[in-house]
Amino acid sequence: MKKIFYKKLIRDDIPERIKESGGKYLCKKLSLKDFKKELLKKVLEESSGVAYAKNKKEIISEIGDVLDVIDEIKRNLSISSTEITASRKSEFKRKGGFKKRQYLVWAEDTGYKTNERKIK
Repeated sequence: MKKIFYKKLIRDDIPERIKESGGKYLCKKLSLKDFKKELLKKVLEESSGVAYAKNKKEIISEIGDVLDVIDEIKRNLSISSTEITASRKSEFKRKGGFKKRQYLVWAEDTGYKTNERKIK
């Protein structure tokens, strides 16, 4: 059978599901340092699922996956909900929300550097 190389963090029960379907697999246990690094990559993977969801049911499922990964990041990096709430309030005060539904087409280069990656 053809091998697919995923090279990514997976949920705990995935190996058992592969085995039950008759497949073989290779997993390794990550060090805590590597686990934290892979968690941060996983949130990007799961977030992209939201962008490509086709209906409300898929969106709900993908948001749930994102929240699970974020909860694990918070747990592993000892980030409290209070810290997140304070950061959200600060960012809202600084940049506002999304109620106006504004879409930026272009702006002059003022030296501002965004941290986003393009989603196609």
